[in-house]
Amino acid sequence: MPRPGLIDLAAARLGGRAVIANDEFFASRHNLLKPGRGVFIEGRYTERGQWMDGWETRRRRTPGHDWCIVRLGVPGVVRSVTVDTNHFRGNHPEACSLDALHLPRPTGARRLAALGDWIEIVPRSPLTGHTEHDLAVRSGVPFTHLRLNIFPDGGVARLRVWGEARPDWARLMAARRPVDLAAATNGGVVLLCSDQFFSEPLNLLMPGRAANMGDGWETRRRRGTGHDWVVLRLGRRGRIEAVEVDTTHFKGNYPESCRLEACDEPGATGPTVPEPGTGWREIVPRAKLRPHHRHRFAVAAGARRPVSHVRLSIFPDGGVSRLRLWGRPVE
Repeated sequence: MPRPGLIDLAAARLGGRAVIANDEFFASRHNLLKPGRGVFIEGRYTERGQWMDGWETRRRRTPGHDWCIVRLGVPGVVRSVTVDTNHFRGNHPEACSLDALHLPRPTGARRLAALGDWIEIVPRSPLTGHTEHDLAVRSGVPFTHLRLNIFPDGGVARLRVWGEARPDWARLMAARRPVDLAAATNGGVVLLCSDQFFSEPLNLLMPGRAANMGDGWETRRRRGTGHDWVVLRLGRRGRIEAVEVDTTHFKGNYPESCRLEACDEPGATGPTVPEPGTGWREIVPRAKLRPHHRHRFAVAAGARRPVSHVRLSIFPDGGVSRLRLWGRPVE
């Protein structure tokens, strides 16, 4: 499950990639970063044995251990990792550890494997079968790559790297053009929402267009008074100039209207949510929405003051696929 104020830095849809593994005889390393916990299909076999939805190495007959190197989708500070052995019962590793490093430039897979300056961020920890293991990380340094070590061999279904994105803001600001201040790749995170029955609000901040209705944020049908909402922390404090609310794929279940409010609380870090009376002000008045449509709203010049958090309200309920907050970061 997503962690408040954090994102999975290694997620494939964020650009994460399993670069190289020393062995993937039974199941591919790329499965590690796929969404979901992985499935098991009874009786499904390949020419190498039971099909497994994870990364699985052969039985080791020599000294040593197996490993897989992952490039994060965006550089970031890692707060915890989840090593999930879902459906691996008699073939799970005995233990695991994680190393990390930060590389300023792209590096080839073979050179990555040969580097010796990896930093241990999770010491060797015991694993059990068919279990999600949450392992804390104590480090304030941003990394670009992780190495998952398993002892001595076996299978892992999924790897989640929970952290805070640290993009190259110097480069983004040097471009002197509006950027999406809320994008997950730029450090935007979801802090709180009223409802996420059908799909999670983090989808709002993901790269690209939504693949389908499940790739957005959708709430249950509201039968009482009120409306749904989501609170976001921007990746960087800035001045919002334009807002895009995309209801692509939501046709019979789009919201009737929406509103965007913002506040400036740069001291509210981590999962802290600004209090209801903390200077929230309207930057996009309540506006009608259409089904399966990208809506663009200009922010009035007088409302383009620095903000750190935003609250999107939808009336009364429904689904939104993406939210883009185009603006300029404050120095």
